[in-house]
Amino acid sequence: MARRLFILNGPNLDMLGRREPRVYGTVTLAEIEKRCRTLAAELDFDLFFGQSNAEGQLIDWLHRAYDEAASVIVNPAGLSARSVALHDALRMIEQPVIEVHLTNVFSREATYHEGLLTARAAGGFLAGFGADVYELAMRGLQAMAPG
Repeated sequence: MARRLFILNGPNLDMLGRREPRVYGTVTLAEIEKRCRTLAAELDFDLFFGQSNAEGQLIDWLHRAYDEAASVIVNPAGLSARSVALHDALRMIEQPVIEVHLTNVFSREATYHEGLLTARAAGGFLAGFGADVYELAMRGLQAMAPG
């Protein structure tokens, strides 16, 4: 039976491939989703993939992930440093949670690594591998699976 997995993406990630390609690369979120869906089939994950610029929508999806006993991979983007509400919703998740970031937030301006509030609710953290970070996180979840 496939394990349920939510991959959630925060503000401005819908602009990947166009927004600061020198920093974030040229891969679009649609391309990342396609790669994740291919790997999800291989790893036997039942995948929900979403992006929202609205904090409340991300929280609603986390509530749904909780109800569906799903693992979560989250790229909270700009919400990672200051969103107490997103942090609290992530803490509710009983299955593994991995936070991902395309860039190495610790090698960037202080704005990007001070706080990282949401990461405190995650069991794993991956950053700096570009678009590959999503697939690495999925493989990490598969390795964490019991049995």
